[in-house]
Amino acid sequence: MASSNHIKLILFSQHGMTDNNRAMGSLAHTVAPPQSYVVAPSLGFIQTHFEIEPLIGKLEQIAEQALLQYPGIPIRIIATSLGGVLWVEVLSRHPDWWERCESLVLLGSPIGGADLARIIDPFGWGIGMAKYLGQNRRILAEQITAQIPTLVIAGNTSGGDDGTVTIESTKLKHAHFIRLDGVSHPALRTHAAVVKVIQEFWSQPRQPLPAPEDNLISKLIEHFRSVPGITDASEKDFPRSKPIFSFTDGTSIRTWTNVVGVNHVFIANHYGKCEYAAFVGWIHSSDLQQAIAVAIQSFRG
Repeated sequence: MASSNHIKLILFSQHGMTDNNRAMGSLAHTVAPPQSYVVAPSLGFIQTHFEIEPLIGKLEQIAEQALLQYPGIPIRIIATSLGGVLWVEVLSRHPDWWERCESLVLLGSPIGGADLARIIDPFGWGIGMAKYLGQNRRILAEQITAQIPTLVIAGNTSGGDDGTVTIESTKLKHAHFIRLDGVSHPALRTHAAVVKVIQEFWSQPRQPLPAPEDNLISKLIEHFRSVPGITDASEKDFPRSKPIFSFTDGTSIRTWTNVVGVNHVFIANHYGKCEYAAFVGWIHSSDLQQAIAVAIQSFRG
């Protein structure tokens, strides 16, 4: 760590659930530019299983202390999984910090809601951290990514997820996106490819990307993301789906119901490639069916 008189950057690095700060601390020191002050707090291996507000509060307090200790010094943030969710919450509560934030790097963070969490807690009754990880925070996050240059890195080990988090749930408007094939969720903290991508992203000034141009697929994705209880899913089950409607440009809506009766919806482009995958729990099945009917009626042109 650089001496306090020569600090040029504060680098925050936040671990995720069921983890400590060792791997993320090591990652931060590996990618940190010279004269960086690295802050890699441990929020508690056990504590990350239960309530989210104490974790947000602790991270907020640690960050505020560092910002006060080094006033005017720019910051960068690297966060993995739950850590990314925590930082989205903290930044959303402190827009006054955004001007100091040069970069936000999210590693496999389920900002759109973790499908594994919804499986554990399908009714949202409040089963540990699953209650919070299943929530969709895109509205919060995309206010941030529109202002702070953001890099999203997603691992891919099974054609749509990193073994824990779906690729779709990590994607955000305005953020630069990199998918690393063969990199698992835990490996996002340590893999050499992650180090290289972060260093390349920081090698030149970046700006938030403009929002993607509206087209039929983007409109359909936004439509289905508004369905109550919907969660981004892996596209690995796409081959099991059947088309139920095709639009004039070849875009199609497809559906599949798994062996326990969970309903999935997919959007395919005119080449037959999956562009979006999601599911709803049993209690929201009728909402999904209604949304499909509305999509067919509203977007058929």
